[in-house]
Amino acid sequence: MRVEIWSDIACPWCYVGKARFEKGLAEFAHRDGVEVVHRSFELDPGRAKGDTAQVIDVLAQKYGRTREEARAMEANVAGNAHAEGLAYRTEGRDHGSTFDIHRLLHLAKARGRQDELLDLAYRANFAEERSVFDDGVLVELGVEAGLDRDEVLAVLADPGAYADDVRADEREASELGANGVPFFVLDRRYGISGGQPSEVFLKALEQAWKDRAVTALTTIGDDAAACDADGSCEVPQPEASV
Repeated sequence: MRVEIWSDIACPWCYVGKARFEKGLAEFAHRDGVEVVHRSFELDPGRAKGDTAQVIDVLAQKYGRTREEARAMEANVAGNAHAEGLAYRTEGRDHGSTFDIHRLLHLAKARGRQDELLDLAYRANFAEERSVFDDGVLVELGVEAGLDRDEVLAVLADPGAYADDVRADEREASELGANGVPFFVLDRRYGISGGQPSEVFLKALEQAWKDRAVTALTTIGDDAAACDADGSCEVPQPEASV
């Protein structure tokens, strides 16, 4: 069974959602029969290479909030990340174009190192003092993931390398009705929107395994805990007590 995950390095819910999915997968009885493939989705596809800004400033401008309110938004996401055992910096992070990162992830896929590079990129972006929008950092991450340095440098030097693969992933996401990430597709039978709890992923895996003869795509979950196509990242609100 194949699980395809559309995500973006700039999306905090993709970072959290990957951890939650992996927890659900670890509990799945047929986990050794699951192939996981990561697909490209840019939250800010119009941003030019080299056009970076601090995340707090981006959030404040995008939502019309003060810097203090933007910091509170980041703190809410950080709380969700910490609950999954993930480190998360709320200050000093950059925001920029992720197109080159996605191109390198396709190189990593071709070399069997995609998941390794994705984890390193998430950690660099959300937990470490390393900007994933710097070519030097991308080279370091590629080598740490097990890629050949010269191949990484060649991809970064050629804007067309794997560009078609990135665009094809994004077109396919649109065709599947994904207007935000993370978006998980299980064997082209079930779609899961957002960084849902691990229990939701486990139940979906079990259902998809059971219903492998079904071909129509059914979406599970709403758009909470997701980043939509214009870059908005909602923070789920707790249900009101009765």
